[in-house]
Amino acid sequence: MTGGFRLALTGTPGTGKSTIAEVLKVRGYTMVSVESLAQKHGCLGELDPTDGAKPVDLDRLYDSLAPEWSSPPAEPLIVDGHLSHHLPSDAVAVLRCSPDVLEQRLASRGYSAEKTRANWEWELLGGAWNEREGDAPWIEFDSTDSDAGSIVAALSHWIADGFKPASPGSVIDWVALMEE
Repeated sequence: MTGGFRLALTGTPGTGKSTIAEVLKVRGYTMVSVESLAQKHGCLGELDPTDGAKPVDLDRLYDSLAPEWSSPPAEPLIVDGHLSHHLPSDAVAVLRCSPDVLEQRLASRGYSAEKTRANWEWELLGGAWNEREGDAPWIEFDSTDSDAGSIVAALSHWIADGFKPASPGSVIDWVALMEE
């Protein structure tokens, strides 16, 4: 794909978004986080002491970005964050991770049991997919056992191929896999 585009890099916390974003940045892509966009546009709330996060006013952020983002950017832009799929983008890449592995990753980060459980459930149920809006192309990558390089290679191929749809039925269904 030539020219600029906005790619939302989303997924449950702990699936590897920031790692993949950093590799893409090293390869020359411009990177921006949802949090930095929210800060810049005055859409970031105060720190919530119960989970240590600052809430993002997504509706306000979307409305702030929509006029500026109605035209393609001059260069490709990767938007990193588990809420990025809610912003106006040209394509969405979702990172997924086995809920059991994700649970271990979040616990090692010091997430509370409640926050870990909420994110485990969101991943199990395919949270980002359930929140899908619009007709931007979507693809997902399983980061459970994949290294960053192989995910970036596959993502780069999808970008170069013009965000063509993945094969039908290529959505990861953790519930179905657990039943096998």
